[in-house]
Amino acid sequence: MRTCARWWGGGGLPLRSRVLLILIPPFLLAFQLLVIGPRLPQAPGEGVVEQQEVAFSVISIEPGKNSRQRGSPSRRPSLEEEEEEVEVEDGQRREGARAYEDENEMHSSQMGPRTLEVQPWAADKPSFTAEINRIITHITKPQLNCPIVLSPGQAQASQPPADSPRWLLCAEDWLLPAADRPCVAYSFSMDEGDADFLKTVSRLGCEVHSFDPSNSIASGGHLGNSLVSNHGDGGVVSQHKMWLEWRAPRRRKQETRGNQGGVSQTLADIMAALGHHTVHFLYADLLSAEWRVFQNWIESETLQSVHHLVATVHLQWAGFEVGGTNDEVLRYWFSVLQGLQASGLKLVHSSAGEGRSVLKQTVANVHSSYTLSWANTRR
Repeated sequence: MRTCARWWGGGGLPLRSRVLLILIPPFLLAFQLLVIGPRLPQAPGEGVVEQQEVAFSVISIEPGKNSRQRGSPSRRPSLEEEEEEVEVEDGQRREGARAYEDENEMHSSQMGPRTLEVQPWAADKPSFTAEINRIITHITKPQLNCPIVLSPGQAQASQPPADSPRWLLCAEDWLLPAADRPCVAYSFSMDEGDADFLKTVSRLGCEVHSFDPSNSIASGGHLGNSLVSNHGDGGVVSQHKMWLEWRAPRRRKQETRGNQGGVSQTLADIMAALGHHTVHFLYADLLSAEWRVFQNWIESETLQSVHHLVATVHLQWAGFEVGGTNDEVLRYWFSVLQGLQASGLKLVHSSAGEGRSVLKQTVANVHSSYTLSWANTRR
């Protein structure tokens, strides 16, 4: 007792050391309980764990971003997991866009309320030759005879020209003075191949809108703030830095990839934004995106609002977001063409382009592109 008294008393270790000896054990016990956690009893039948490791996760608390754990395997979220972002634009909160999908993913379920009817094979079994012959026959044989037409750069309607122009527009309904009928025209082109089309519809007195995502001087994002320019003979053309989308209507960020700084919207959204219920003349050279755009128009029934359509179809490769074997691609193309016809479009004129490649194969008497002119018989 005397030895213990001397140890706890003034003799022996200094006072600071004695205090530390008293405080360290409780501190270590508290640290184990708070940080490491109590060691739970092991369930019966489990193996003996010789060493317990503690895993740490660093959580981002950066303001303005969703908190996500780092160190976990990164993966692409599914469509259901992608969260809608909120953007502040012109002082208003607007629903942001989901991330762009990869170029060659198929999104047929997002096209619209209807479903494109896939046509049977041209032969008893898949055949490249049978499929391409069926397509070429379909796009080179006019289905509607127009005695009065408008041809590229022509000021007035007339009989079909002796030569073969690039496109034709049926003009029986356009012989009245411009003041007696409304007229709206859209053009989607990035290579200025629509110059004659713009000139022609401008001379008709149409309200003309040109859409080109590569146009650095056109307005971008807001259809109400378009750049207005004169286009021959006093015609006025509103230019928009915008392109056609073929997915379900969703607002997309202005900086989405692949649209060269512009924005993309469906034709129905563009018409609604501009306050148009009808597009009387529509020109489209979509650089192989036409097949998915056509499918969207068929399934969303947008074609009911288009009276005349001039479009270039490209056969060099499958097209944006179109996949499958060559036989399957050709059958899909024909199904789209049949869908256009079922929607009321009748072929008026066909003009072959340059090149002889179809799906990277050289085919005799077949061209790589065709510019087709349709008239809607259901308008």
